[in-house]
Amino acid sequence: MSLLVVGLSHRSAPVSVLERASLNADAQLKLLQDTVAAEPAAEAAVLATCNRIELYADVDKFHAGVAELSTLLAQHSGVGLEELTPHLYVHYEDRAVHHLFSVACGLDSMVVGEGQILGQIKDSLARAQDLHSAGRLLNDLFQQALRVGKRAHHETGIDRAGQSLVTFGLEQLSAGADVQRWARGKKALVIGAGSMSSLAAATLARSGVGEIVVANRTFERAERLAQILSEGDDTDVVARAVPMDAVPGELTRADVAVSCTGATGLVLTADAVAAATEGRTGAPAGATTATATAGVREADERRTAETPLPNAGAAAAGAAAADDNCPLDLSSVPSGFSVMGEAAVAGMDAATLEQHGAWAAGGTAVDRPRETGRPGPEADAELIGALAATATRAGRIPERRRPEPVAEVPRPEPVLFLLDLAMPRDVDAAVHRLAGVRLVDIESLADASADAPMAADVDMVRRIVADEVAAFGAAQRAAHITPTVVALRSMAADVVAGEIARLEGRLPGLDDKHRAEITQTVKRVVDKLLHAPTVRVKQLAAEPGGAGYADALRTLFDLDQETVASVSRAENSTTEKNRGPA
Repeated sequence: MSLLVVGLSHRSAPVSVLERASLNADAQLKLLQDTVAAEPAAEAAVLATCNRIELYADVDKFHAGVAELSTLLAQHSGVGLEELTPHLYVHYEDRAVHHLFSVACGLDSMVVGEGQILGQIKDSLARAQDLHSAGRLLNDLFQQALRVGKRAHHETGIDRAGQSLVTFGLEQLSAGADVQRWARGKKALVIGAGSMSSLAAATLARSGVGEIVVANRTFERAERLAQILSEGDDTDVVARAVPMDAVPGELTRADVAVSCTGATGLVLTADAVAAATEGRTGAPAGATTATATAGVREADERRTAETPLPNAGAAAAGAAAADDNCPLDLSSVPSGFSVMGEAAVAGMDAATLEQHGAWAAGGTAVDRPRETGRPGPEADAELIGALAATATRAGRIPERRRPEPVAEVPRPEPVLFLLDLAMPRDVDAAVHRLAGVRLVDIESLADASADAPMAADVDMVRRIVADEVAAFGAAQRAAHITPTVVALRSMAADVVAGEIARLEGRLPGLDDKHRAEITQTVKRVVDKLLHAPTVRVKQLAAEPGGAGYADALRTLFDLDQETVASVSRAENSTTEKNRGPA
């Protein structure tokens, strides 16, 4: 077995890179074709979701395989190889099996435990089968991965550790409130009619929204999804279909919109969303909290800049009198305040001021935990330079024991909730800054999921994965020696047939009864001689490092390599006829 996987996911790459590297259906098919046409690869399959792109292949050379698969991913994703390489991960043989089984169980998902990945693995296998790029190894691997994923969800409570990306996204939209209470009676717009959009529509219907409008480029698919939603037994939602050009108008009526299309460009721009919410928030269209806050901050800076700096001597005297040897009362400093008399430090966060304060106090470090998510001191080079210039001119940063608070402009309650599940994104990221709009996209979901609690059942799933990886490896190693064993028994049968024919030549008067008895006796002798070694060699071959036993068997019995290869081809042909996802 020479299984190799090269890929990138939300764990190895920023969303901006994943977004640019995403592959549409046509690109995936072309990638498969080019992979099996490449020299190191005999089989290939692509697993492409909203947060991962992985290329699986059966290769005959590891280093050549890694180089070729990495190059192909770069070529078909449109991201340069030099830029893509730092974000790629590589798994080989048992580690590759372990990775796919973990993915199938939801352990590697953005939302741990979500079951939607099973459908995506099934689609990936079907795509490779349709293109005939999946041979025996990848058929066995992906079908077993599906079985392992189903086992994990059936035997453990991994579902409690997480949920589908759709459900998690709705929880983020509702800001921790009960989703059903938050969704009840809302008007929803679903853009797209694929698997993710259909799941989102069904989830919204079960959550209690009053109306769902489905928009899709192929109107018939939108109609079909709307009909399914309307006829559902577990909901009483009103659903209807509209063409894509009706989206701007429908957005003005919607309370919540979910978008997941295969579009290569933006489906909803910031201007379109601003226009859809105009007049609904009581603020001008496109007004942002950031803009208003910036205005308050500028006014604060102008006022504080008019306050004269103390002279160097006075500042030095003040420093000598400071008991804590620090010019700022850091324990009470919030983010975004202005130090009196120096506009250069306006807008610094508390963690940055902590570092600068320690520096200004002569290098005395302040032992206080850095705020989560704040930038490190290396990111503040320009601000440190500005502070140094002030210290050189004034002798010391002016002391201010109590920070002056910055006036915060309240952000209006959202009137439109947007969930963007597409990769690349459907909704302009600038929408995050619009007043009256709450946008949750793949990037914000990744940030939120990083702090999600893990369920105790995850350990149980990990044990299942470990056991299944060992079993799969043993089965593959045992299967590797099967053609050799079959060829050995075929050779033995030929020897028996030849010896019986020679016996008949020497004893032409031998009657049928005695001929049959002699033939059966010789076969039993051969079977008994071969039974123990063939059973034992299968057991040994199933163990790690057992691949060499097939070569030893061929050498000891002088088996014809072409005979063994013909058995392998016959078995692969049978597998191809019987293929199909679990």
